[in-house]
Amino acid sequence: MIAVRKKWYVLWTMAGLEQAAKEHLEAKIKSAKAERLFGRIVIPEEVIIDATSKSLKRITVSPNAKLYVKNGSDVNKGDLLAEEPPIHARHSGTIVSVRNYRKVTIETIDKKYSKTYYLPEGSKLESGIKVGARIRQGMPLTKDLEVISEIDGKIVENERVKRVEIQQENGEIDVYHIPIQVFDSEKVYKGKHVRNGELLAEGRKIYAPSSGRVEIADLGTRKEIRIAKTQRRRLFPGYIFVEMIMNDETWQFARSVPNIIDFVSSGGQPLELKPKEVRAILRLAGLESYEERAKPSKVEIDFQVGDVVKIISGPFEDFAGVVREVDPEKQELKVAVTIFGRETPVVVKTSEVEKIT
Repeated sequence: MIAVRKKWYVLWTMAGLEQAAKEHLEAKIKSAKAERLFGRIVIPEEVIIDATSKSLKRITVSPNAKLYVKNGSDVNKGDLLAEEPPIHARHSGTIVSVRNYRKVTIETIDKKYSKTYYLPEGSKLESGIKVGARIRQGMPLTKDLEVISEIDGKIVENERVKRVEIQQENGEIDVYHIPIQVFDSEKVYKGKHVRNGELLAEGRKIYAPSSGRVEIADLGTRKEIRIAKTQRRRLFPGYIFVEMIMNDETWQFARSVPNIIDFVSSGGQPLELKPKEVRAILRLAGLESYEERAKPSKVEIDFQVGDVVKIISGPFEDFAGVVREVDPEKQELKVAVTIFGRETPVVVKTSEVEKIT
């Protein structure tokens, strides 16, 4: 007995009801126990990143923080991003002071230098001292005018901490600043004797304030985790892609599902996708991986609208298309490729294409 291989076809659906059509088809297949006749059903999407300053979330961590995410990864709100190292006593001694402070970090606009100030809560911050605010050298940071900014820049941190002072036997004072989120008053209190290496506070865990795409910047004195909002856009509105054994029975089976209109056909026959089209669909759906080529540190823009190019990496590898838009700043091209007979615009890096001459 010769096994019949499943092939890929395109189903035309009611506008905006692609997901509902997919779910109805999956439910009907399960109910009819027809899994042997049908395989994967996908709706290819692309991720659109909104990296504008208003939507970008910035989270600052120390250079020694353990990161649980990497560049290009997607996170959901509440996911663990990083964990700061725990705080241990450097020497044995007695806790002589526990006070409320503010940690305020100002960074120069070129991000080459930063200055951190620890300010007593009792001094009260000047109004406007918040993350993102611009600061000029000489501006007071507290209402009592005791602390003055030494640099021009922008505030990148403003958080509550506990300033803990431990007096060693020789009289020297060790100072620790413990984030309020991990401060435990039962472990750290005035008059307590602590030993060298004793745990003062667990490492602070940092969670994603929103969902999106991660970018990590190493700024020397700190790391910045940036989260850009993302949204998904269907690349082929009104279509779903199904892997199946095509015969008269399955043809009618799929066409009769709610929200499905018909198969995309050619010459009256359901259109079977080409291998490279199937490969692109699976990559876009995240069902097949692909190797991204290393990108050069500097790319000269040598493309213009109307150029014919071949895509050499990414989901649409081996597709040829016409350049419709050129973005020199992002080093990106919008290329029109043809898949199952329809023109589809895709965005690629200039390093992912080559000219066809």
